[in-house]
Amino acid sequence: MNQEAGLFSGERWLSHGDFRSRVLRAGNVLASLGVGPGDAVALLLRNDFCFFEATYGANLVGAYAVPINWHSTDGELAYLLEDSQPRVLVGHADLLAGVSDALINAKRRGMEVLVVETAPELAAAYSLTKEVCVARGDDPLWHALIENAAELPDQRVEVIQSMFYTSGTTGSPKGVRRLAQSKSGAETLGRVRDRIFGLSSGISALVPGPLYHSAPNSMALRAAQKARTMVLMARFDSEECLRLIEKYRITNMFMVPTMLVRLLKLPPAVRAQYDTTSLQYIMIAAAPCPAEVKQEVIHWWGPIVHEFYGSTELGYMTVCDSAESLRKPGTVGRAVEGARVKALDSNGNEVSVGEPGEIFGRLAAFPDFTYNNRDEERAKIERDGLITCGDMGYFDADGYLFLCDRVRDMVISGGVNIYPAEIEASLLGMPGVGDCAVFGIPHDEYGEQLLAIVQCVTGHSLTSEDIKTYLRERIAGFKVPRRVEFQRELPREDSGKIFKRRLREPYWRGESRKI
Repeated sequence: MNQEAGLFSGERWLSHGDFRSRVLRAGNVLASLGVGPGDAVALLLRNDFCFFEATYGANLVGAYAVPINWHSTDGELAYLLEDSQPRVLVGHADLLAGVSDALINAKRRGMEVLVVETAPELAAAYSLTKEVCVARGDDPLWHALIENAAELPDQRVEVIQSMFYTSGTTGSPKGVRRLAQSKSGAETLGRVRDRIFGLSSGISALVPGPLYHSAPNSMALRAAQKARTMVLMARFDSEECLRLIEKYRITNMFMVPTMLVRLLKLPPAVRAQYDTTSLQYIMIAAAPCPAEVKQEVIHWWGPIVHEFYGSTELGYMTVCDSAESLRKPGTVGRAVEGARVKALDSNGNEVSVGEPGEIFGRLAAFPDFTYNNRDEERAKIERDGLITCGDMGYFDADGYLFLCDRVRDMVISGGVNIYPAEIEASLLGMPGVGDCAVFGIPHDEYGEQLLAIVQCVTGHSLTSEDIKTYLRERIAGFKVPRRVEFQRELPREDSGKIFKRRLREPYWRGESRKI
């Protein structure tokens, strides 16, 4: 393989010049299908070059991309396509094969489907057969259209526009649609992203997370415009990540805490095999990162670990570097430049230092949004011009933010507020624990009691009492789950967020209340 600068995925390589040409051709392909200003282009794609081509191509003609979580069921996809009304959907062949009903209905409304045959490294990562990776039917092939299209007049994507759907943990997913942004506004936001992700010309970036998720997408789309080398991972694997860092001399990565936990659980002898000294800037976000995990990674990789707090709706609210993380264990940092962040009580009043409240914020550089023009949904999460994504937290006397948990995940047991995230962070540090989830289940006397569901590391065996004993030594007794159950594997999104609703539902089924 040619090892010069460019984009890499498995054994495939794309030079910057060829990539630029394909983006311009993609814009022409989409325009020829009637895509124009204000239109949506849906992406049902794994991590692949075509994700960038379709996103940038849509933006060139004034449209916006709609990345879709490809774990969606046929019914969920049908809802997303009905809600977003895309003019075109670009999808990998294997993913399209499993959602035929949703596609048939969308095609009846005039949506065009463009098929990307699934690349070998993706097929290998997900154990796909050759049959599902090739196009079936008469839908046009993305690569054939690109190769036969002329380039649009050379131009640069000034404003990256995408509409992401929230996870829909409560109710149906909502599309976060950004309002129009000027060129100067886009440049300002670009500079903010560069600071957040540590991006500059000539970096080597690794993309281990799914591009349908807003945080890795935001980093990757910006990095693709600046990086000398950008490497896509088909699917996160701990040792493969280390191998790619060494091979491509990676400098920058965005990671979710689950990835760090899995890296740290590799045997020391395996970790020692790989040279990671090229790393210069690691950004963590998307889920709470246990302080112990971050400290171990800093000890391993040096003071290059950063964390930000934000959301699809909010953008970037706070940020902290390694020194701050070591000095203030558990913090997600202080407000970024241009951001207003507050902790409010149920009446909308700002709470005192050290007192938990619901976090509200707004970043001046981040364009405003609608929930795909649903004003009533937007109004539910806004107070005095500030937006919340439903997190509880508190500020210390120095202005550092500490998150407690999601408002909806807080457990009230016997009148006491308990935040499962704190318990999960402690439990993840236990040898033999691969993953865990803590939440409330019905209890006749206390209203709710804590249940911990634990996934053991392969080859390890733990008991309920082992778990409780470990936690009693580290957290207050009333926070120790009264019940512990074990599962072979817990359901997590590729973004690192656990599907806690799926775990809770069986225990609350038949109850008239949900808390």
